[in-house]
Amino acid sequence: MGDPAGVGPETIASLWAEKSFHQTCQGLVVGSAPVLRRAVALTGSSIEVVEVDSPQELSPSPALMPLISSDDGEAADVPAATVDPRGGQAAYDALLVAVELALRNDVDAITTAPLNKAALAATGLPLPGHTELLAQLCHAPNAAMMLYLPPGKSVLGRVGLGVTHATLHTPLAHVSAQLNPQRITTVTQLTHDFMQQLLITNNQDQPPRLGVAALNPHAGEQGLFGLEEVETIGPAVAQSQAAGLNVSGPLPADTLLVRAAAGDFDAVVAMYHDQGHIALKLLGMHEAVNITLGLPIIRTSVAHGTAFDLAWQGRAQITGLKQAVQTAATLAPLRHQLAWNQTSSS
Repeated sequence: MGDPAGVGPETIASLWAEKSFHQTCQGLVVGSAPVLRRAVALTGSSIEVVEVDSPQELSPSPALMPLISSDDGEAADVPAATVDPRGGQAAYDALLVAVELALRNDVDAITTAPLNKAALAATGLPLPGHTELLAQLCHAPNAAMMLYLPPGKSVLGRVGLGVTHATLHTPLAHVSAQLNPQRITTVTQLTHDFMQQLLITNNQDQPPRLGVAALNPHAGEQGLFGLEEVETIGPAVAQSQAAGLNVSGPLPADTLLVRAAAGDFDAVVAMYHDQGHIALKLLGMHEAVNITLGLPIIRTSVAHGTAFDLAWQGRAQITGLKQAVQTAATLAPLRHQLAWNQTSSS
């Protein structure tokens, strides 16, 4: 469900009312029943929210929403569009239940609505976001975030475009210190494995083409604008090449995503959050999907946040959630083929 103060409950209710959703998957919501009932009322729908104990208890339909409660009773009291520790706790509790269901194979994949990182921090939890929480809950220290854009008018690649991140929710001033060859090669391997599986599924027999971004302007200009390319990123690229990956870099970040969108690369490894996020969101903000690589489960999410400026006003777009669910449904049958969760990245 995500944070009850944000757009998550509303987008879930709106998407549930669409027939295409039920043609894509058999849905189950994890969260607060009172919050979802309020969201259904906001959208003007007559969907009945019914609490269940397991995914098998009720068959979902456009008129019936099975929900496993993760609520401690306080989520319904969280004010709309407000940073509230109870909202952060509700988002965490829903994630915990959903992950347990996925690890038990009771569900094939999970899609998360957005949480608010300030609300999460206000609970006292030490981790900054969904990706880090998922890595901890799944005992997957090599997990990485990918923003994925399916093929279309914005992306000319063979199976779309993925952008992964060597560092994620960290202050920009700390990025350089957190970069090391091992982390970059791990993320590059995760990216390769994921994109290769997509290519195989789409009957493409050529390996994925990966571009690794530089950290500094002009890829450092041979050390003139910084040494990270020479001392850290370049050696990581060389290691990945020695392992047989089709990878190039470090490449100037200001043109790398332009080249990738034009079809030169299937995926890009960015060095930090905004380096990857800004470019991909400019290409397709509401079509982009957040995928966590390196987990033993399939998890997707929207590429946007809790959108407090829109929350609980009946104005939230559902395109992002729809695309995230569609991508989760596409990846679910590939769960056991995606060996990156326990093998090549370890």
